[in-house]
Amino acid sequence: MRLGAPVELALPVWVAEALSGTEFSQRVAGLTREAREAAVVAEVKSGKVPGWWRRFVDVTLGDAVIAVSPDYVGMATDDDYWLAPLTPGTAQAIADELGCVLPTRKMVEAIWRAAPVKLAPAPIVPGKAMTTVPVFSPHHTTVRAQREEALAVYPFGTLVAGRKKDGVITPRLETAADRVAIHGWHRLEGTAIQPLYLGHAATWAGYSHGVRLVRSAMRVGGRATPVEAVLADPVR
Repeated sequence: MRLGAPVELALPVWVAEALSGTEFSQRVAGLTREAREAAVVAEVKSGKVPGWWRRFVDVTLGDAVIAVSPDYVGMATDDDYWLAPLTPGTAQAIADELGCVLPTRKMVEAIWRAAPVKLAPAPIVPGKAMTTVPVFSPHHTTVRAQREEALAVYPFGTLVAGRKKDGVITPRLETAADRVAIHGWHRLEGTAIQPLYLGHAATWAGYSHGVRLVRSAMRVGGRATPVEAVLADPVR
């Protein structure tokens, strides 16, 4: 795929029998984390994602350009979608399936700066249920309402930032493979509520976690380059 052209994921065409986001969240509400995340992966792999989410957006970092998903991983229809908090293993599996990588802290910061739609974080009181659908869904309803307030000016598919913490990759995971790395959830004035944090086990996926995908090829100085090669370059 030629970088610089609109990047669209090569997923199956959305089918009419796909569940709406509301229906999907209700169906997985009583499942274990493992079963719920397996259902998310199945929906994404079968193309049951919003059409606007398939079209990636260019973001510039110095002399480099990355192509990123306009919003976090979600499934169902264009108008009734559901953003899915995921553990890092499942997030990575989806990224691998779609020819993508998870972002770094530097990418998360660049995405926030570039996003025309910046939404204020909407935290809730922490509790034991914050890794469950009964908390995921009300929070999704809140951030979805925020997004809909901007639809008249910024339609779905516009790059959005601010409504979730990002699951990220970092060299620190090399010695902490049993942890999840998160960063972000920017306030409107630009500071992140969550600096890089590896305090949760890799089985943790809280209501505020989102999965942003980055295409595995980027442009550096106008040339297509694998993201992994850039990340491995000690000069960068």
